[in-house]
Amino acid sequence: MAPPPPRHLLLILLGFVAAASLATLAAAMYEDQVGLADWHQKYIGKVKHAVYHSQKSGRRRVVVLTEENVIASLDLRSGDIFWRHVIDKNDPVDQLSLSLGKYAVTLSSGGSILRAWSLPDGQMVWETNLEVSKLSKPLLHILSNNKVAKDNLVLVAAGRWIYAVSSIDGVIAWEKEFSLDGIEIKQVLQSPENDILFVVGIAGSSKLNLYQLNAKTGEVVKHIQESFPGALCGEALLVSRNVLVALDETRSGLFLIEIKGESISYNKVHLSDLVQDLSGTVKLLPLMSNGVIALQESSTLSLLKLKGIDGLEVIQSFEQPAALSEALTITEKMKLLPLCTIWVLKLNLLSNLQVIEDGLASILDVITSELPVEKDGVSVANVEHNLFEWLKGHVLKLKGTLMLASADELAAIQALRLKSSEKNKMTRDHNGFRKLLIVLTKAGKVIALHTGDGRIIWSNLLPSLRTSKFGEIPSALGIYQWQVPHHRVMRENPSILVVGRSGTDSSAPGVLSVLDSYSGEELNSLRFDHSVVQIIPLTLKDSSEQRLHLIVDSHSRAHLYPRSPDAISLFLHEMPNTYFYTVDIEKNVIRGHSLQKSCYLSFDDEYCFSTKELWSIIFPSDAERIAVSETQKMNEVVHTQAKIIADQDVMYKYLSKNLVFVATLSPKATGEIGSAAPEESWLVAYLIDAVTGRILHRVTHHGAQGPVHAVVSENWVVYHYFNLRAHRFEMAVIEIYDQSRADNKDVMKLILGKHNLSAPITSYTRPEVMVKSQSYFFTHSVKTMAVTQTAKGITSKQILIGTIGDQVLALDKRFVDPRRSVNPTQQEKEEGLLPLTDSLPIIPMVCFCLHQNLLFSSFPLYSHFPLKGCDRLGEPIKNLATQT
Repeated sequence: MAPPPPRHLLLILLGFVAAASLATLAAAMYEDQVGLADWHQKYIGKVKHAVYHSQKSGRRRVVVLTEENVIASLDLRSGDIFWRHVIDKNDPVDQLSLSLGKYAVTLSSGGSILRAWSLPDGQMVWETNLEVSKLSKPLLHILSNNKVAKDNLVLVAAGRWIYAVSSIDGVIAWEKEFSLDGIEIKQVLQSPENDILFVVGIAGSSKLNLYQLNAKTGEVVKHIQESFPGALCGEALLVSRNVLVALDETRSGLFLIEIKGESISYNKVHLSDLVQDLSGTVKLLPLMSNGVIALQESSTLSLLKLKGIDGLEVIQSFEQPAALSEALTITEKMKLLPLCTIWVLKLNLLSNLQVIEDGLASILDVITSELPVEKDGVSVANVEHNLFEWLKGHVLKLKGTLMLASADELAAIQALRLKSSEKNKMTRDHNGFRKLLIVLTKAGKVIALHTGDGRIIWSNLLPSLRTSKFGEIPSALGIYQWQVPHHRVMRENPSILVVGRSGTDSSAPGVLSVLDSYSGEELNSLRFDHSVVQIIPLTLKDSSEQRLHLIVDSHSRAHLYPRSPDAISLFLHEMPNTYFYTVDIEKNVIRGHSLQKSCYLSFDDEYCFSTKELWSIIFPSDAERIAVSETQKMNEVVHTQAKIIADQDVMYKYLSKNLVFVATLSPKATGEIGSAAPEESWLVAYLIDAVTGRILHRVTHHGAQGPVHAVVSENWVVYHYFNLRAHRFEMAVIEIYDQSRADNKDVMKLILGKHNLSAPITSYTRPEVMVKSQSYFFTHSVKTMAVTQTAKGITSKQILIGTIGDQVLALDKRFVDPRRSVNPTQQEKEEGLLPLTDSLPIIPMVCFCLHQNLLFSSFPLYSHFPLKGCDRLGEPIKNLATQT
């Protein structure tokens, strides 16, 4: 028999096993994974202005300006983005044009900033600052007939000033101020035959001033003034060489103005004589077609032909929706009239249409939905495709096997293989990584994306959120989980809830739509008889697994949905424990509310509840202004309340869904960085209980300035601000612990049952809390912040930071641990505490988009996360996407 192993070897082996079992599981990525994404999609948003590149050679492109303040150059053949720039929202772009066929010229900030961008690569060529009145509407005009030099002058007019700027280097060639009192330039027009500019100005609303300027020098050649019997709104078009069309102030008539030498003659035409059933606001649309004008109102778009100053005749009228282009040149000797595009119009020239879902650039809200479970004996084709698509795919694969497929069919087969790969299946995987991202856009469209490759599964433009022909502009508010089937309703598809308003005003009646998560089909829709101010998802579910929601209207009444006997019975049982809070930034006050059964209406409504104000915190407006308020996600899962520290002691996290973080700034600290002295700036951070209004913790940062961004998770808050004294950004952390459970450390008390772990927790009992805080310097300016969530709450948290440089960083929560010290003990090192440094490190490997910039405004986070902005990106980070 072999002798037993030595005792010391057994001890070493046992120690090694114990150390391995207690070691923290580390997760990382390989070197070649840094900066790689599963998919990345680029968007620009809803286009509000477009100019087309008209060169005969080179790439066919269009330069667009969108509602997201994005300037982009697109390929007309494929819709691909050549380049794009997101301009800061504080610098809104007003107008866009092209110059010399190689520059895109933009006018922004009320006409005070003029920029030129290189058309091939999008690089900024020059920038010129102009002194103009920002109270007037700026105008941008490119001289297209300058015969003097190989340079097109860029004209900018605002108020009583007009500037001529070189499109090559941005140098101001000449400037002109009109001395007439009260004059405001409304239009700058160019004669098609010579270098004469027509500048239309209005003084005193009814006096039309027409200036003729020399385009080379800006010298006034002629000035004609004429008083009209009615006021003018300022919209005017040069229809022919000497005929001007102007819209009156009431927008019900047109003045046809003819310029004859030193005199002006005019004739007024009533629009009601030309267009029947005129309604809404009438606009004149500019056209590059001699003798033709376009008139747009709420329901129709009309083309009118000029007959001298005697009148106008209607060429064609189009019902909305319609879009108007400039005159199109088909051949050298052939030109089409302005093209009105309606649903029935087809052109053989447009044979390869590209459809781009750019509504994804303006996402309002996003949620995730689980994919269906793949059952034994059930084909995945029943979930992924209809029968025709399923058969088509098998026929294509058969032709590929027999080598009978064409090049297009081989590409389709490859696309099918990618689509049917493991990560792109339309069924739920074991770890729960495959999901649907369901997003709600600003236009009221709901779109479902697959997290595997980012492809669009379905989209639905909700009828209740479409702009009506009567001019109503609905607004979408949010998207929520409505039904998540479990147990006996497992066979039903999950559904989502979309809430919006029938108008832009907060008092407009609300609208509700319920959609199937798998198909996008609208299952139910409802128009409220009340407004929507706040939407409160509850944790309660009825017997059909529908989640209960409270909708608060402008009269502080709460309405329960779904309106069913099961839902009302369940809610009435839990109503005494239901509270909510509101933040009024304008009045600088936070209020807490409870619900009461009575609802004061002219009719009986058992699903309506009145609210009662329980508490309020009014901040002094001369000392503090509310900057931001945050709370943790209601669906966040916390694995354990206990936290074991280095000396084997136990700290209990203060876990409360009612914890609210509020940050206030001094009035002078709310401006731009550097606009206030350090002595005039401070930031005050509050931790408030939303049930009682009790302030649990308050800390002041002197010399701090906004903007402030914050995230709340479990028992901690991390917030970002600017330190004026250090001239650097800072990131601070607050952790709060429950001291009332500090006695639950004795094993004998636990064995004998002499502990308070089973004692009820109530917000009305004054808590015994302990707070730990720390602040660190941070390198980057921040646009937005969020925190990761996992299914069981075991995986360590990552703070996701969207920087001003359009990068997304993942910062491990351990870096902002307030218990970090300069010289940690051996026990603290074993716990994982890092040595204290004054700055937070930025490791390149924690940047999700190392090789590309993401244009975004904010982002909610999931295991696969979307960005709310002009980019969508999905990336499986090892220690982020773990479902534990």
